[in-house]
Amino acid sequence: MTGRLQDKVALITGAGSVAEGWGNGKATAVLFAREGAKIFAADINQEAADETRRLVEAEGGSCVAFAADVTDAAAVTRMVEGCVSAYGRIDILHNNVGGSVPGGPVEMAEADWDANIDLNLKSVFLTCKSALPVMEAQGKGAIVNVASIAGMTYYGSDLIAYRAAKAGLVQFTRGVAMQYVRRGIRANTVIPGLMYTPLVAHRVAGQYHGGDLEKTVARRNDMCPMGHMGDAWDVAYAALYLASDEAKYVTATEILVDGGFTARSAT
Repeated sequence: MTGRLQDKVALITGAGSVAEGWGNGKATAVLFAREGAKIFAADINQEAADETRRLVEAEGGSCVAFAADVTDAAAVTRMVEGCVSAYGRIDILHNNVGGSVPGGPVEMAEADWDANIDLNLKSVFLTCKSALPVMEAQGKGAIVNVASIAGMTYYGSDLIAYRAAKAGLVQFTRGVAMQYVRRGIRANTVIPGLMYTPLVAHRVAGQYHGGDLEKTVARRNDMCPMGHMGDAWDVAYAALYLASDEAKYVTATEILVDGGFTARSAT
């Protein structure tokens, strides 16, 4: 433990994994705890949040597990109140919830569009709406949101709602950053590329390759300039930097964690 987040309180949404292994939220929660943060691990699945809590506590850290649907305003309010009740403050808000539904504007059902926008964009609006007053009262805070290269470039999958939401998330984060820049609050975005997380096996393989995980992994690795996907720890370390005081002069910007994917797409 090097103490880069020593005694800070981090509220992390999507802090569990959808299946066995390291998802972005779980890895970030454990890494933040290793760096001295107290973790409020929120997930729609209580068991997934509890698993993250067990991992943190097994290494001597402090963690509260909390079940919350971050697309529901009342649940988000309870979540933020729960964090403040447990730890007295919120120094870091890390919005990690997300997911995609395949389809373009003609094929996608309106209900799927609404649900995907709610999951990927409205959820961050709701968490910021509740957490920003807490941070403003403290006079400081750091918000780190997780977007996707899908919001920046097209890589062969028709994900119209996901692309729109993740592109919107970048601008939302910049807007929050500039509104609160004189109030001690920073806001930035991590933009992952193709990552190998439990979500690939749990959802992506079924969406595109009939559940063939080996084919899915090979295809996604081949799409990456480095020849392989990144992993949850790559995302977690970028989030750690943005959440830490090392980034005290960094706000309203993005860190690409994509192994060069976006740069290659732009050439």
